[in-house]
Amino acid sequence: MRTAIWWIRRDLRLTDNQALGAALARAERVIPVFVLDPGLLHSHYVGEKRVAFMLGGLHSLAAEIAARGGRLIVRIGFPAQALADVCAETRAEAVYAERDVSPYATTRDAAVAAALSAPLVLTEGVTIRPLGQVRKEDGAPYTVYTPYSRRWRSLPPIVRSDIVPAPRELCDEPRLPSAPLPTHPTLPKVTPFPPGEPEAKARLSAFIKGEKAPIYTYSEQRNRPDMEGTSGLSPYLRFGMISPRLAALAAYSALEHAPNAAARASAESWLNELIWRDFYYAILHHFPHVRQGAFRREFDAIAWENDEALYAAWCAGQTGYPFIDAAMRQLIALGWMHNRARMAVASFLVKDLLIDWRWGERWFMQMLIDGDPAANNGGWQWSAGTGTDAAPYFRIFNPVAQGQKFDPNGAYVRRWVPELRTVPDKFIHEPWRMERSDQIRAGCMIGRDYPAPIVDHAQARARVLAAYQAVKS
Repeated sequence: MRTAIWWIRRDLRLTDNQALGAALARAERVIPVFVLDPGLLHSHYVGEKRVAFMLGGLHSLAAEIAARGGRLIVRIGFPAQALADVCAETRAEAVYAERDVSPYATTRDAAVAAALSAPLVLTEGVTIRPLGQVRKEDGAPYTVYTPYSRRWRSLPPIVRSDIVPAPRELCDEPRLPSAPLPTHPTLPKVTPFPPGEPEAKARLSAFIKGEKAPIYTYSEQRNRPDMEGTSGLSPYLRFGMISPRLAALAAYSALEHAPNAAARASAESWLNELIWRDFYYAILHHFPHVRQGAFRREFDAIAWENDEALYAAWCAGQTGYPFIDAAMRQLIALGWMHNRARMAVASFLVKDLLIDWRWGERWFMQMLIDGDPAANNGGWQWSAGTGTDAAPYFRIFNPVAQGQKFDPNGAYVRRWVPELRTVPDKFIHEPWRMERSDQIRAGCMIGRDYPAPIVDHAQARARVLAAYQAVKS
């Protein structure tokens, strides 16, 4: 084969790119193409911060391609027509891309395949294990995480030879027209995540290298939003700025070199999170209806109250519960939220406010840099108790207790809710319990400087249990 196109989607990297590797193995020249799809860019699920991060990653990838003698070709339009045009202009004999599982992606890829004169070849790469590989003995997909993870772990570990090396050289097509790659002026201000594959690799290395590597204390610190206890790789995995197989290889390496049993258990916890990611992709792949409703369809009948004023207060971080408000304000400021906080705010929206989990799922997809259809949907359905392997519907997080346990000194709250910075530790998660004189001393009058709780947790708990039990019965 003389010419192939590498259609870049959410794989903004050169190392361990299975679509690129397959194209290079079969074609004399490979043309990297990215299509700016207006149907996706203008979707209500795509927020400004995520677009900014993606564009930054594209600029980084373009530089990496240029350093190897190639050029990133950018086209603007709907992928079917844009790729058909590039095929005609280059006489390409195949288009290679990583397979994706969202309903939008599968519909788009079917349209592209129908429009092309050359075959569309979809490779693996968005997950660690190939989609569909981890199944029950009878071939059925798993719907519970624990047996899925056991089967996942029973398969051979990822080893260095599995990783596809980055190419040393790429070809340029100087006469092939390309649109300019847009910039996004707000990118440096809105995210603590510098985009690009080099940054992703540096973060992974810092997370797993050495006997005192953060991965070896991950179990202890992963639930503390007041600490830097996570890898910070989720945005990079979302856009494929790092391969999930490379992350798994790093986890296996950390397990092998763990200095003690506690460190090994901690590394196991991080690998477990990567397996959860694969699991949610498998669920979306096999059960695409979860993007529209509950995995357990009976829960679509819940009588949500969907109070728009309460929803607006939740979105703005004005609920009167400091831990919840800190998390929601972190989301607004950074386009990212700590995972423990994500669980707490999801429980609060669904169980305390009795608002449809899909409202929260949509808001997260609008706001999160790492907003991922599979993981975001899986997390929300877990919190709502409507999904596969979900938390029991009667598991309801106490918004005060969550803060007291996982932000014991109030550092996280004080960072994101400045109205409460001078509130004493014993009141930081329940400022409404302060006497008026204490409020005056703290310079924070409840109801004026900071809202009173918008709902009583005990009453809300009884209400949501009744709503769920009505469906169950």
